[in-house]
Amino acid sequence: MHDDPTRPADPAQDAAAGAAGGTPVSRRTFLHRTGAGAALLAGGSLAGGTAAAAPPVRRAAAGIAPADLDPLALLKKMLAFDTQNHGEGGITRPHAEMLKAVWESANVPAEIIPTPKQDNVHLIARVKGTTSAAPLLLLGHSDVVPVERAKWSVDPFAGVVKDGEIYGRGALDMKGANAAFVAGLLRHLNEGGKFERDIIVLTDCDEEAGPHGSRWLAENHWDKINAGMVLTEGGWFLAQKDRTTPMLITVTRQDKVYFNLDLVADGTATHSSKPNPDSAIAKLSRAVTELDTWLAPVTLTPVTREYFTALAKATGDTAFRRAIELMLSARSQPARERAAALVVKRSDYPWLHRALLRTTHAFVIEDAGYKENVIPSSATLRVNCRGVPGGQRPRDFLAGVRERLKGRDVTVKLVGNPGETEEAALKRLDETFARPPSGIDSPLYTAIGDAAAKTYPGAVFAPALFEAGTSLYPWTSRGVPGYGVYPYVLDNDQLIGMHGNDERIAVEALKQGTEFMYRLFARFRA
Repeated sequence: MHDDPTRPADPAQDAAAGAAGGTPVSRRTFLHRTGAGAALLAGGSLAGGTAAAAPPVRRAAAGIAPADLDPLALLKKMLAFDTQNHGEGGITRPHAEMLKAVWESANVPAEIIPTPKQDNVHLIARVKGTTSAAPLLLLGHSDVVPVERAKWSVDPFAGVVKDGEIYGRGALDMKGANAAFVAGLLRHLNEGGKFERDIIVLTDCDEEAGPHGSRWLAENHWDKINAGMVLTEGGWFLAQKDRTTPMLITVTRQDKVYFNLDLVADGTATHSSKPNPDSAIAKLSRAVTELDTWLAPVTLTPVTREYFTALAKATGDTAFRRAIELMLSARSQPARERAAALVVKRSDYPWLHRALLRTTHAFVIEDAGYKENVIPSSATLRVNCRGVPGGQRPRDFLAGVRERLKGRDVTVKLVGNPGETEEAALKRLDETFARPPSGIDSPLYTAIGDAAAKTYPGAVFAPALFEAGTSLYPWTSRGVPGYGVYPYVLDNDQLIGMHGNDERIAVEALKQGTEFMYRLFARFRA
């Protein structure tokens, strides 16, 4: 799930989570004075490290190995490679070499595309179709966010299976999805299947941060990834209260708008033996407290209304359904806010549903101080924000934050691209905010819905908004429809594990998700 604020990009699609809107600053640079960056990196390999797995073994094209048709075995292979991205790109070549051998065993040509950073590569495989119809592209990133090893119960790069779940950094986001995508497609190829159009499988790098992601690839190798429709990470497959029965199968057709704010406090620098009321850190802490419990207003758009309408139909929880209906029918903002609070309270996925209802703000990186006997003169906090397209404009959210912190002696800065004025950045965000979602009249959307009906017959299918972001911008900015799915049913604990500790998915859900992908690809058989 793309979350890279380090380079200029469209903030909705390249949300660093597919991300942009930020002055180039790496996480390591932001934290350098506090020592926190060193603590973060101590938990895993540096970005320039080597993969944790044994060197890949190249095979002659002698048929698809049974292990590569098994999504669990394939996922274990992927998880074994340490592709952590600390903000400046990861080391993905060993992982790409392994997948290249898998494709070659299936007689599918695959090409490694180097980037200017050593061993930071993209992999493109292309299954040739029988016609000249516009290709279908599968977009899956190979890099993963860093781990805090000491807080994991298992080795995050060992692919441990425990109590019916497979653990590992990337198990959910998004090596698990990649395994389902690849295994489902290989199964067709193993049967001798042909497709009526080319299918391009792009395993990209720098999705989680860095300058050489899908935008760089599109600028330098568009001919290799030019497609008529794209599928990547996104839509959630949610469960009923029993945490396993499929309830709602969604496909995302739009990402939230990504932008960053910096809260900056200034104070008097002096010796730490003489605490004073003019403390930058204390001022910043009071501002954080003020914002911590504050929520932006609820906004419902056609995309989110359709989602919550489907959710009300799907749930077996009568009280939850009634809360959703109250929210959707509310005639005033106060009534909508009250009903939305009840929706979140009743939901088995409360953080997800709160995020889909409003602009969110999360405190992510703090920089203050450089020596224990010095009270610093300044303190800065990065706030990552995600707005609902068609809902509250980023400029209005910014105004709301400033009003909230009036009198707190803290400056609120919108983080723009290098040399960009605040108004220019706001205009850019306005354009992203107004961009329409991908349409639902494409062959790919139809195939997703058909696969959902066949694989999860008791569940409701619906389009949705992605609360995070993806790397779809190079395609959607050209009018190419792009969609997202994580093709496995998740409970809330698993969902929270994304970018967290003990990231995991259920083994049976992965197998069912691979069956979903197999049926999706069947719609494109010649």
